[in-house]
Amino acid sequence: MSTALAAMGPPTALPNSPEAETGSAHLRLAEMVMAIWPARAVFAAAQLAIPDHLARGALSTAEIANLTACHAPSLRRLLRALASCGILTETSPDRFGLTTLGHALQTDAPGSARALVMTIAGDWQWSAWGNFLHSLRTGQSGLLKSSGLDLFSFLAAHPQEQACFNEAMIGIHGATASAVAQSYDFNAFDSIVDVGGGTGTLLKTILKATRHPQGILFDLPETATEARAAFANEGLTARCTVTGGDFFESVPDGRDCYILAHVLHDWTDAQATAILRNCRRAIPKGSRLLIIEAVLPEGDTRHHGKLMDLLMLAVTGGVERTEREFAALLSASGFKLERTIGTGTHQSIVEATPND
Repeated sequence: MSTALAAMGPPTALPNSPEAETGSAHLRLAEMVMAIWPARAVFAAAQLAIPDHLARGALSTAEIANLTACHAPSLRRLLRALASCGILTETSPDRFGLTTLGHALQTDAPGSARALVMTIAGDWQWSAWGNFLHSLRTGQSGLLKSSGLDLFSFLAAHPQEQACFNEAMIGIHGATASAVAQSYDFNAFDSIVDVGGGTGTLLKTILKATRHPQGILFDLPETATEARAAFANEGLTARCTVTGGDFFESVPDGRDCYILAHVLHDWTDAQATAILRNCRRAIPKGSRLLIIEAVLPEGDTRHHGKLMDLLMLAVTGGVERTEREFAALLSASGFKLERTIGTGTHQSIVEATPND
């Protein structure tokens, strides 16, 4: 290991020489694989609630070790690493406080970064990635291999992880909801069905941004219960009905606009087609289907969704798709892709209409 790390020192070859390009490539690859180190360090900080413990000010390593039930010498190594990452600052020898970045990792901080870290870098997803080669060879999710359960069955069986996952998703998609509401004329509809809409973050945002559309939030019965409370808290019960059900069986019919936001990427093409066909059976002629998801660019263009696609493979068994792949999926389900609308975020709106 020491020899490999020593090789990462500053290159001595002339700029633009073959030797320099080789050295640069080596360093880039090293940086890619070493990303697991800060990821697990930040996860440990979140799991141990270190930013919460430091909310009132800096503490010594011994004090933090006492609060987190950790071995002080080992914990100091973590604290030192977190300080080098900009999450903590060593205010005096062996005493650590929070930075602005560290404050964002507190439990109640806006954006739910702690929940995201606990989900993405947590042990259960780590185990799923441990079976990534199995996913590549079989098409089966690594989580199914490691736990014997698909994602949503796993979360249902682990309430703490489910609560963290739900909070993380709200944090991730919070900014997206506002961007979607501003990027599309939802006032053109009398009724909007958010299929698989969770606790209603997107639909609440749309209803607040419009004058008259009525909303229907459709999700599993246990999620629907939470959604009702969420809409009541926002004073939107007069404009939204919450309905429990399973989109693999049916969806509410006869409405003007159907939204599938962050739904299809959780599922294989066959499963996504089943969901879309149920939407096709429900949607009247002249209505619109809106898919809110990342739309991957073709070719070598960089896009975070291309790596997210690997996460979907490892954890959910689902797929991130290109516009061409969405068009094929929609065509097989009785829809025509009309256009793809950017939102200024990593998510786009794929608009489709039912085929005659």
